[in-house]
Amino acid sequence: MRVDKYLWCVRHFKTRNIATTACKKGHIKVNGSVAKASREVFPTDIIELRKDQVNYKLTVLDIPPNRVGAKLVDIYRVDNTPKSAFEAQEMLKLAKDYYRKKGVGRPTKKDRRDLDNLNAENEQ
Repeated sequence: MRVDKYLWCVRHFKTRNIATTACKKGHIKVNGSVAKASREVFPTDIIELRKDQVNYKLTVLDIPPNRVGAKLVDIYRVDNTPKSAFEAQEMLKLAKDYYRKKGVGRPTKKDRRDLDNLNAENEQ
C-alpha cells in the first residue's frame, strides 16, 4: 500500500491529499529515508512523520484493507513517539497563550504601561 494512503487509512491525516502534500514537502520518512507518496509500505516498516510540530514515529504492523475506525487503528500500527515530543508541544502552546485574542489590535494604554514597568524593572 502507498505510504500516503496508509497514513490516511490509519487516520494520521484527514484527507489523502494532505498526506500526499506532506510527502512532497519531505515530512515523511520510511525506514530513515524521505519517501515519495507512491512509496510502498510493508509490515515492520518504520514511518517517521512531522505533523503539528511533533515528530511521530510509527511501526507498521499490518496493512488495512481501507480506512479504519479510530478504535481499530492500533491493530495496524504501533505509536513509538516519545512522550517528550508531546510535552514540548504543550510547552509551545503555553508560550503562545496570551490573555488577548489574536487580531484584537494594538496594545492598550494599560498594556503599554505594564511593558514600560517591566522594562524599567529589568534595567535596574
